[in-house]
Amino acid sequence: MKLPPHQAKTGLDGGHGVCWAALACDYDGTLATGGRVRRATLKALGEVRDSRRKLLLVTGRELGELLEVFPLISLFDRVVAENGAVIYDPASGKRRLLASRPSRKLVEALRARRLTPLSVGRAIVATARAQRRVVSQVIDELGLPLEVILNKRSVMVLPQGVNKASGLLGALREIGIAPKDTVGVGDAENDEDFLALCGYSAAVANALPKLKRKVDVVTSASYGAGVVELVKRLLNGNARRPAEP
Repeated sequence: MKLPPHQAKTGLDGGHGVCWAALACDYDGTLATGGRVRRATLKALGEVRDSRRKLLLVTGRELGELLEVFPLISLFDRVVAENGAVIYDPASGKRRLLASRPSRKLVEALRARRLTPLSVGRAIVATARAQRRVVSQVIDELGLPLEVILNKRSVMVLPQGVNKASGLLGALREIGIAPKDTVGVGDAENDEDFLALCGYSAAVANALPKLKRKVDVVTSASYGAGVVELVKRLLNGNARRPAEP
C-alpha cells in the first residue's frame, strides 16, 4: 500500500494493538467494477465475516437496484442505501427510513423540465452530474431545505444532514459498534463524510485525488482488488490507527 506523505511516519505499521470490529465499504468503484463484485473480492469479504468482524455496505444506490445486481447481500450485517437515507438488515429483511420522502414539488418541477435521467427512491432523487445546475436552480427557486451531493458522474438530492456518515452511524448503533472501531473504504466525493467518521479510512487506487489526500491509506490496487489488499492487512493485524499527535 502507498501511504500519503503526511502519514509516512505513523502509517499502518506503527500502532496500538487496535482490533478493528467492522469494515464499511462503498459499492460502485470500490467493491464493484462495472456494477459487479468479483469472486476474489467476495472471498475476502467472507474472510472478514469468518473473523467475527461485522461488514457494512454503504452505497448511494437504491436498495431494489442493489439487490438486483448484488444477490449476495447477506454477506453484510447492515446495508446503508440511498446515500445514508435507508438502513437495511439482510438477515431480517427490515428497512428503516432515516429521511423524509422525496419532495413532490421538486420531482414535479424536474419532470416538467424534462430532466433525464431521473431516479426517485424512498428518499433520494438522482440524475446525471451534467444536470447539477438545473437541480440546484430548482431547489433554490422552491426554497427547499435540500442538499445536492456529488458522486463522480452522478448528482443526488437528499434532505440536509442526510449523508453516508449519518446513515453509517445509525447502522453502527444498531449493531453496537463504535465508529472509532470501524475501518472504511471508498472512492468518490460522497464517501468523504463516512470515511471521516471511521477510526481508520482507506481509498482504493482508482479513487478521486481529493479523497486520496484525506484518508489514512491508499491501496496499491484498484476497485475490489484494493479492498482485498486492505482486508489482508486488516486480518494480519497491520491496519494500525495512526498515533495520536
